[in-house]
Amino acid sequence: MKQELDTIDQRILTILQSDATQSVDAISDRVALSRNACWRRIKALEASGIIRARVALLDPIKIGCPLTALVLIRTEHHSDNWRKDFATAIAALPEIISAQRMTGDLDYVLRVRLTDVAAYDLFYKRLTSRISVSDISASFVMEDIKDTTALPL
Repeated sequence: MKQELDTIDQRILTILQSDATQSVDAISDRVALSRNACWRRIKALEASGIIRARVALLDPIKIGCPLTALVLIRTEHHSDNWRKDFATAIAALPEIISAQRMTGDLDYVLRVRLTDVAAYDLFYKRLTSRISVSDISASFVMEDIKDTTALPL
């Protein structure tokens, strides 16, 4: 359920989405609030679940994962047990950075970070040994034109 945000909360969230390491003093200066009022708003945004976590975003190239694969999956199985097994398999593979269940012709799309195509082959074998799928294919990203974690406010 969407929660209503006033303009100050939106400005605080915009700042935090671009750099969550900023001090409360710096944020409060930018949104024209006292330090305590700003801190209370941030804590309320965390308590409400709007701010889920504060994390470090790593450079995938510098840590050895330059290749992004979009893995497209179709399945003939749609039972609760299969979905649970699929979720367990997905959770066990750290290369998968996102997984979505889809409408339309595809059932699932995975975004996977890897070192190279050979690593994709190993990943493919590990995935398909854990779960049965009807069809699986992958496309490799040649260029990231836009890749952000910031949500529109």
